[in-house]
Amino acid sequence: MSFITGITLNGASWTPEFVNAIDPKKCIGCGRCYKVCSRKVLDLIVRGEDMEMDEDEDYDEDDTASVMTIADAGDCIGCGACTRVCPKGCYSFAPSAILLAS
Repeated sequence: MSFITGITLNGASWTPEFVNAIDPKKCIGCGRCYKVCSRKVLDLIVRGEDMEMDEDEDYDEDDTASVMTIADAGDCIGCGACTRVCPKGCYSFAPSAILLAS
């Protein structure tokens, strides 16, 4: 499988990694990642709203804290700004495969 690659200014090959998940158990909803993302990839929602929570998770339905979600993963450019400002290490990334038209 081939991944999307780029070239740095000095000519080195670089494989960007794009956001693919945010751990809602770690996210504190501080919004730092939302503020640094220039592509509107993220969205801050009220915890429990549009989220599938695990049965065994320590989650109180009356909890009104916010949590970050991925609103448009397809617009991520792989800059990594979100994970650099995240105080809890909520993000996971992966390279993206090159999609070839058939």
